[in-house]
Amino acid sequence: MDQHPLDDPVRNSLEGPLARFAVRRGRIVRADPEVSPFLIHPDVLDSQDWDDIAALFGPRTVVGLNGPERELPDGWSHIETFGLVQLVGTHLETRPFDEAAELTAADVPEMLDLVRRTEPGPFLPRTIELGTYLGVRRDGALIAMAGERMHPPGWTEISAVCTDPAFRGHGLATDLVRAVGHGIRARGDEPFLHASDANVRAIELYLSIGFVLRRTSRLTLVRTPASNAEPSS
Repeated sequence: MDQHPLDDPVRNSLEGPLARFAVRRGRIVRADPEVSPFLIHPDVLDSQDWDDIAALFGPRTVVGLNGPERELPDGWSHIETFGLVQLVGTHLETRPFDEAAELTAADVPEMLDLVRRTEPGPFLPRTIELGTYLGVRRDGALIAMAGERMHPPGWTEISAVCTDPAFRGHGLATDLVRAVGHGIRARGDEPFLHASDANVRAIELYLSIGFVLRRTSRLTLVRTPASNAEPSS
């Protein structure tokens, strides 16, 4: 049976439209460490796979593995396992947002600061290279943003949706999601996104503006050993 592009969006992005960011070691593929923590790995990991993950990410680094908590080699530690929901913009009404402007590399320091204060998920110094990011400013300060991340064929993920706490409740996130989605559809793609299943407020918002639940999954965060020289078995 043919796999849907969204069944494994990371693999279908890094082995497709985002291949220029892929770094490979054995059976393990990760995105450029300044761009994203994306990781492709087999369902069943052998000792060499664990060593290759540690080599690609470096010591004492948090790594996200697909699936539930699993038995870890010596030196590795489990941080947490949580659920994700994948939503597709089936009924999302998209439109431009006049107040939003496209962000550039010059805006990255402010984008990183906004992400630090609002915690929408991973955003690194070169994440902006993954697609178009739109932002809203008030009195010159960046107060809200949203942009594009994974690009499995035919689809584009909306990500880094965040608003400064002082400006929440004014519909900025909704307007930005609609605007980013407008650009995605203009290219012929369809929008989708992910959220932690614990982020009930965000999920309710996305469902209310036309997103539909497609699937659920689990992500396990682990920490690599203090030294790559440690044995993996």
